[in-house]
Amino acid sequence: MPAYVILINNKTTNATELDRYRPKAAAARAAHPATFLAVNGKYEVLEGAPAESITIAQFPDMAAAKAWYDSPEYQDAKQHRLSGADFRIILTEGL
Repeated sequence: MPAYVILINNKTTNATELDRYRPKAAAARAAHPATFLAVNGKYEVLEGAPAESITIAQFPDMAAAKAWYDSPEYQDAKQHRLSGADFRIILTEGL
């Protein structure tokens, strides 16, 4: 069953750190079977607070998504994301 990772950037707090995050996160994706369905595109908030950007990635299953998130490469990138922005990251099983 597919799984989806939804990355929501609520607010950038340090653009330099976020700029360091992006190439490291891209490199971390290389070894994992992710398909990006939306990357910082136009969106409309129907309810709730707005966000700066939203990314949605599809993985074959929850285990594959967790393997990407828990990988040493992504954990290294994550440190820059945590220093650069307030994100919410949600993992959900699809249909």
